[in-house]
Amino acid sequence: MKYVLVTGGVVSGLGKGVTASSIGVLLKACGLRVTSIKIDPYLNTDAGTMSPFEHGEVFVLDDGGEVDLDLGNYERFLDIKLTRDNNITTGKIYQHVIAKERKGDYLGKTVQVVPHVTDAIQDWIERVAVIPVDGEEGPADVCVIELGGTIGDIESAPFIEALGQFSYRVGPGNFCLVHVSLVPVLNVVGEQKTKPTQHSVKGLRGLGLTPDILACRSTKALEDNVKEKLAQFCHVPLEYIFTLYDVPNIWHIPLLLKDQKAHLVISKVLNLASILNEPSLGEWTSRAELCDNLHVPVRIAVVGKYTGLSDAYLSVLKALLHASVACRKKLVVDWVPACDLEKETEKENPDAYKAAWKLLKGVDGVLVPGGFGDRGVEGKILAAKYARENKIPFLGICLGMQIAVIEFARSVLCLHDANSTEFKPETKHPCIIFMPEGSRTHMGGTMRLGSRKSFFNVKDSKSSKLYGNKSFVDERHRHRYEVNPDMVERLEKAGLSFAAKDETGKRMEIIELPNHPFFIGAQFHPEFKSRPGKASPLFLGLIAASCGELDTVLNPASAHQHLISNGPKNVYVNGTPKKSSNGLADVRYNNGYCNGLYTR
Repeated sequence: MKYVLVTGGVVSGLGKGVTASSIGVLLKACGLRVTSIKIDPYLNTDAGTMSPFEHGEVFVLDDGGEVDLDLGNYERFLDIKLTRDNNITTGKIYQHVIAKERKGDYLGKTVQVVPHVTDAIQDWIERVAVIPVDGEEGPADVCVIELGGTIGDIESAPFIEALGQFSYRVGPGNFCLVHVSLVPVLNVVGEQKTKPTQHSVKGLRGLGLTPDILACRSTKALEDNVKEKLAQFCHVPLEYIFTLYDVPNIWHIPLLLKDQKAHLVISKVLNLASILNEPSLGEWTSRAELCDNLHVPVRIAVVGKYTGLSDAYLSVLKALLHASVACRKKLVVDWVPACDLEKETEKENPDAYKAAWKLLKGVDGVLVPGGFGDRGVEGKILAAKYARENKIPFLGICLGMQIAVIEFARSVLCLHDANSTEFKPETKHPCIIFMPEGSRTHMGGTMRLGSRKSFFNVKDSKSSKLYGNKSFVDERHRHRYEVNPDMVERLEKAGLSFAAKDETGKRMEIIELPNHPFFIGAQFHPEFKSRPGKASPLFLGLIAASCGELDTVLNPASAHQHLISNGPKNVYVNGTPKKSSNGLADVRYNNGYCNGLYTR
């Protein structure tokens, strides 16, 4: 097993996660199998109880692990399925060590950070690195490890020590350290400054780690004299210093690394030259360039609680992007604070109220993502009502589906008191109730989590067609409230279709309005399985409906017939032009559903 460690210096938020993911993409393109580990030095056992304002979204894995959003980047870039153990936290390590101490596994020893905690970290890395995550048997060739935080943080000290020891444990030729640092440009003089990176490398060395490669973040490519200065003062060969300058979209980062021969440098450090192929990134390059050249906009309103921080909805944004690229449209997201749509805001802040409604009324589609707590709930209900009554394409995810059910019960069934027991426990018409297996006393890891099957029971529904008319789908969940099964019959009689349910038939998974152009809610989180070039079906449906092209996705056979009748045209499958040998469009399926077939 070969290991690539990615650390960061100077400031946080430099893009270590994207860098680690991009290194993985590049190595995978060279024919290597890659896995990933994220180390988060905080004391939380996992990210599940953390506010999105603190740490961005909580990403959910197939096994129910609630993890850092960077693992979402790894999964999207590398098209892999990670486990909860691929996210190491200080809380997990100390919990593991203390459990062993309580069992007496340390044989009366004084349990200390060194060697017991540092050994536990190294053992965890070695154990998880060999778990296959790409659907194939046997361990990967390379494990990319990202150390969260910034060099010098107090909480990361045990991990720095452990990783220093680990580099000796695995030996030369098996460990490569990539240090991501900042080379700022001062506007006053317009000069790239190397001193922050020099100090960062000095601090890293003082902690027992020596960088093999420098990945320098800057607004533009490093000048030759700047690279020479960094090589001299940081003791890193000139050809081992790479620039990661600002790009139009992050899909360019693997291409930047490829152009600077990063794969060759890493192969030298890890002795991989004999098995390394020339990187094959043709599809990746086409997608990145296609994204840059999209001009026809599709406007989507994201009506949520955490709209002040886009990282709170990172996977939602990525899923929207994947779908819009598949539809050859330029994604424009209008962030609408849900609370600004409410009547109280009209009295307290009329300008914010008017601005929010102006945004909502100017979009092509509406998306209400998941969330917790009652702030902004009435605004989300109003957004669902507006989309339903005005035939605007709508997608509700988790809480977004639940508020759509509440709105339908209030407006169509005239149950004006209809609500969720999460927000109004004493409501006379509880549309949404607490799940019986949930815990009311413990928050962490007690929700319905991970990948679970949803079975379609309405065969001609839009959602069923979007998923390729499969009998069921596996999607990831994260919720502790659900649609009240006692109200399902009344809702169905009024016209709300429950297109998919769980294996018991009592838990509602997908809702639809059959007489609406596109009004779908999902209890699960489809955004977590969306990939570049493999857009989530429900997000693809939302974007296609917002563009007026939903029929093209739902009925690929009729789209093919239309192409035959009107002569040869270019057809884009996952953003790539395809033609058959006779000049007619080649309409194909991807993973059981039609993923982005659009002509120009």
